[in-house]
Amino acid sequence: MDDLFTITELADELSITTRTIRFYEEQGLLSPGRLGSTRVYTLRDRARLSLIMRGKRLGFSIRDIQEYLELYDADPKHQKQTGALLAKARARIVELEEQMDSLKLTLCELRAIERTAAEALGEDMESDAGQTCRDD
Repeated sequence: MDDLFTITELADELSITTRTIRFYEEQGLLSPGRLGSTRVYTLRDRARLSLIMRGKRLGFSIRDIQEYLELYDADPKHQKQTGALLAKARARIVELEEQMDSLKLTLCELRAIERTAAEALGEDMESDAGQTCRDD
């Protein structure tokens, strides 16, 4: 049973809950075997779960991850999978850069509010006196 894992072993190894693993099973991303009433996972299942967790950490949807895994199974040379991954990664980069720009603007505006409120209360603040907020 060196190449088989229980749900608890897999959850512990990946620092996730057994409920998380069951959720991915319900979504059709994992299909464990059974030894009696015990779910057992193969090295392939462990690799798939690692890919799923990485995809979630990078902000990909369950559907994106499912498409990626299906391509992996269907394309032994992984050309389609790699092309799809590249396209999804580029789209995610653009999305995150837009979010970062928006966060920078929000922080700038909040700092301006903070300065104004602190001045109104007579608090002394180290300031970025000339800083203006731009949406560019």
